[in-house]
Amino acid sequence: MTQTVSAVVYRECLSTDDPASLVDVEIARPEPRPRDLLVQVEAVSVNPVDVKQRTRVEPPPEGRVLGYDASGVVLEVGSEVTLFAPGDQVYYAGSVDRPGTNSAVHVVDERIVGRKPANLTHAQAAAIPLTAITAWECLFDRLGVTADETGTILVLGGAGGVGSMAIQLVKALTKLTVIATASRPESREWVRQLGADHVVDHSGDLAKQLRQIVPDGIEYVLTPQSPGLMQTFARVVKPFGHIVAIDEAPDLDIMLLKGKAISWHWESMFTRPIFGTPDMIEQHNLLDRVADLIDSGSIRGTLTATLGPMNAQTLREAHRRIETGRTIGKIVISSHPVDKQ
Repeated sequence: MTQTVSAVVYRECLSTDDPASLVDVEIARPEPRPRDLLVQVEAVSVNPVDVKQRTRVEPPPEGRVLGYDASGVVLEVGSEVTLFAPGDQVYYAGSVDRPGTNSAVHVVDERIVGRKPANLTHAQAAAIPLTAITAWECLFDRLGVTADETGTILVLGGAGGVGSMAIQLVKALTKLTVIATASRPESREWVRQLGADHVVDHSGDLAKQLRQIVPDGIEYVLTPQSPGLMQTFARVVKPFGHIVAIDEAPDLDIMLLKGKAISWHWESMFTRPIFGTPDMIEQHNLLDRVADLIDSGSIRGTLTATLGPMNAQTLREAHRRIETGRTIGKIVISSHPVDKQ
């Protein structure tokens, strides 16, 4: 008889006001591939990519399990696993081309898994992987920032998940000056606490504010929302500067950047696992490095709300909060009941 585990799926692209937008189901217990870990999921976080998938991507008839970030305990390992053993505590962000983490157990390739930071609970750890991987790859792989580099980086959406990690990684590992954007008092205070050297309001005249801080222009930009900003980028970024984007904005006028020979980079943290790139294990390495930084106190977690237990009702609430576009830090779903937040 096939073993089953509890999970949450979506079967149609529906509003979270509809109880059918996310539903509780039983699915077949997954079996690990040779390089896979079978993980008992203790906590997951909800990211904008979860909402995008639920609202834009038609699932198969049986439904699709969402969820990428997870923290948990290894139950079993595949025949070729060398990095982990049963009982190890791990955290990771999974891959968009495999079933998600919104289930009691989950399988994931060991090469994109890191050891859970020892100083964090599973809920705190689950808030980190996807945004840490994205921020790290943006900074060090796409932009090519180095430890001794000086200059200025603009982090748009500084209070969001990726922005929150990017600010900290820049301050911990480089000599760059960080300008972060935030509009509300609470989000401005958040980015200051994370180490931003300057805070500007993206709802105002962004170019004017930046010129007042750095009259000669900025070297780097990390942007989660690019539409409507190309003219501003062309004005404020120095010649031969670099911009990395994590959104999926169509019809961007990249030609505005040509005069200054400004480089445009795309970042997708799922590229390595989807294509099985030769350097796929770098996500394992960077997650371990991030765990070291957390355990040493160099950076901190970005958890701001914990909901639970993990079921369709709880996940619908988390998706609703993400859809407001006003969340600070990360929302985590614990596998266990928690006090309401």
